[in-house]
Amino acid sequence: MTAQSLARIVAEELACVGIGAERGLGAWGSPRRTTWSQTLPGFGIRHYGGGRRVYVVQSFMGGRTRTVTIGNAALFTDAEAVAVARRILLRAQVGGNPAEQRKRTRAAPLFGEFVSLYWQKVAPTWKPSTRDRYEDYRRNHIDDAFPKLFIDEIEQPDILRWFTAVSDRSGPGAGNRCFEIMRALFNKAEAWGVREENTNPCTGVRQNRRRRRERFLSGDELARLGAVLNAARQTHPQHATALLALLLTGCRRGEIVNLKWTEVKGQRLLLTDSKTGPRTVWIGAQVRALLDALPRQKNRAEVFWDEARDQPLSLDYQWQQWRDQAGLAGVRIHDLRHSFASHAAGLSETLPMIGKLLGHAKITSTARYAHLDDAAVLEAAEQVGRAITKQMA
Repeated sequence: MTAQSLARIVAEELACVGIGAERGLGAWGSPRRTTWSQTLPGFGIRHYGGGRRVYVVQSFMGGRTRTVTIGNAALFTDAEAVAVARRILLRAQVGGNPAEQRKRTRAAPLFGEFVSLYWQKVAPTWKPSTRDRYEDYRRNHIDDAFPKLFIDEIEQPDILRWFTAVSDRSGPGAGNRCFEIMRALFNKAEAWGVREENTNPCTGVRQNRRRRRERFLSGDELARLGAVLNAARQTHPQHATALLALLLTGCRRGEIVNLKWTEVKGQRLLLTDSKTGPRTVWIGAQVRALLDALPRQKNRAEVFWDEARDQPLSLDYQWQQWRDQAGLAGVRIHDLRHSFASHAAGLSETLPMIGKLLGHAKITSTARYAHLDDAAVLEAAEQVGRAITKQMA
């Protein structure tokens, strides 16, 4: 029996004595202590800060201690609460609940079994890079998360303990990404009928606060970076051209690094596979000139390819060298995309247009790129101030 089952029993027994389940609801708070009945084991009063008291029932079922709330002590009498508690405890224990019987009668799989099923059915729909990344998360944080629990036994406190442990061990970012996988997994458990609807235990668990990492380059920084990259085209044409293309198109790294010559069509890049699916990237004369200047490697479909290592081009090492030469320590390759979007916003391009340039599926993804540097904001403020002053004269 799960806590959800026990909660249903509570609602039914409250109804039997004429008490609506809604009377048991109250504001959530951290418990200070619980006083247990000496005459009815498993029945207690939980005392919260501020003086609020709540009747609870606790019972050992399915190898675990389950505790559920009967209701706020201010809303019905002790006699009502005792009557409900006695009926709940009796129903919870009728017929026993031995582990072997539970295994024989349970239709839902163990958590680990469901993870394997989920991966088998869903993983083929992911991009290879996503699949590789998720495999790492699965191996390190998901496979052994709940080794002895069935998929329909896992509750919010279990998720919260797991999420806290993952975040403490691997950082808040990894914690959030693993949590998103777990939430999707439980959504599928409901959709496939091995959990009741609207019982996703991830619901209500707050993810870690995301640290804003966006950075966009000012005009002076762009000038320094451009000088370094243009000089580097003489010695490292592939790496320098790829980085310049990222800056001048706002493309994602994978969209440029995996670009094929067959996708370069005049003033367009006809990307057959991007994060949001096939899309068209319009390129200006500057990008077209950069691509035309690149030598084509024999028998290679890729625009950018590490011929010496016979593998896709890796940009990280050269980027770190060149950004430091330009005095841009700490700037990431992805910040080139952010810089493209921010400068588009500075030119008064609309959010839908910027979203089209970036290949965003949702306008909400574009909104976070619409930052302007301080000089642009100051100029706008001065223009508005001058206009108002003129009207007041």
